[in-house]
Amino acid sequence: MSERPPSAASPDILPDLIAAALRAGADAAEAVSAERAALSVGVRNGVLEDVEREESRDLGLRVFIGRRQATVSASDLSEATRNRLVERAVAMARLAPEDPFAGLAAQDRLAQGPYPELDLYDATEPGASELETAAAEAEAAALAIPGVAKSEGGHASASSSRWRLVTSHGFDGAYHGSAFSLGAGVIAEKDGAMERGGEHRSARHMEDIPSAASIGAEAGRRAVARTGPRKIASTTASVIFENRVAAQVLSPLLGAISGPSVARGTSFLKNRMDQKVLPAGADLIDDPFRPRGLGSTPFDDEGVAVSRRSIVEDGVLTTWLLNSAAAAQLGLTSTGHASRGLAGPPGVATHNLHLQPGERGLAGLMADAGTGLLVTSMFGPSLNANTGDWSAGVSGFWFEQGEIAWPVSEVTVAGNLLDLYARMERGSDLEFRGSFNSPSLLFDAVAIAGK
Repeated sequence: MSERPPSAASPDILPDLIAAALRAGADAAEAVSAERAALSVGVRNGVLEDVEREESRDLGLRVFIGRRQATVSASDLSEATRNRLVERAVAMARLAPEDPFAGLAAQDRLAQGPYPELDLYDATEPGASELETAAAEAEAAALAIPGVAKSEGGHASASSSRWRLVTSHGFDGAYHGSAFSLGAGVIAEKDGAMERGGEHRSARHMEDIPSAASIGAEAGRRAVARTGPRKIASTTASVIFENRVAAQVLSPLLGAISGPSVARGTSFLKNRMDQKVLPAGADLIDDPFRPRGLGSTPFDDEGVAVSRRSIVEDGVLTTWLLNSAAAAQLGLTSTGHASRGLAGPPGVATHNLHLQPGERGLAGLMADAGTGLLVTSMFGPSLNANTGDWSAGVSGFWFEQGEIAWPVSEVTVAGNLLDLYARMERGSDLEFRGSFNSPSLLFDAVAIAGK
């Protein structure tokens, strides 16, 4: 990998940008810098297919004139460009419509250092040849699984990044992190029909990536297991979402408790604060301080302090996800969930979210259900944000007497999420694979549309 991003383009660039914006007529301003270095390698059939190297340093500036705001960004850090950036931002803000909720985060909500050590950065810098070797090993392990016919490639990457935020009301915070990934995709064939399968893992530290051989073997096994799928008749049956896809069933809940959605009234949970939205005993926890977490952060993207909180506790919804603007609109305070890029005002996002596990593994859920559908992949979900009516295309396996019977494809599952969530049963197989993790989830009496 190329050398790590510098600690900042210059220690003074962001404070100078803020000062220039105030001199140009802004009442308040915030500036962000994002610096990234990345190296990724792809192989196919053991032959190097592509190598991509990236090094970027970008700036973003948001200015306020009264309740008017504007944002601009640039990847050129030269003094001339920074001057134009300030001029353009202030000119745009003067012409922007007033937003009664626009403004910097409340000063008493800002994070105070020293920040917790989250262990987000691994200084390991694998070169292209090392990444190529890992990708090729993963691909070879996948191709070695009987029934695998061809490769879609192996891939490996390493990156490091640094984010800094400076505001005109005194906040100045930065943190850096690393990310490593390894994966493979293959195609299995049976009776002339082909099915894809793959495995991919990401982690902050290179040592937390499983071995290339295990990743490749899992990719091959998943492809082979999908071969020879059957279509099933439309029915109503128990449906289990494997832990790899279960978070996708819960993600509409996050959109429904997003402050902007609640403020607009476009949320099927807008009237459910302090009410049960999941079964008793279910805790949905957001933890920005999980060591090496892919979503860990010492502060949110407005500089607001973050905290570990149960978004749903014992099945009861306890909070909205709020940035400063949504909080102001709802007459509340920010929950530390502001999320932004270099351009545009902040939105909202969680950090490291997970649903606490239950007591039974996947086999136990299948045994309890007896007969039904195990979903291992989802695509094309559809949601009515106002009512919670939801559907998704899925594939996976039909099971009978608690045992896998045959693979299934071209199926749609549907229901109202308020009803589905009320009947949710949690498995015990929680794995921390990303920034949103869930154990397998069982729902009874789900509408299944087949042939």
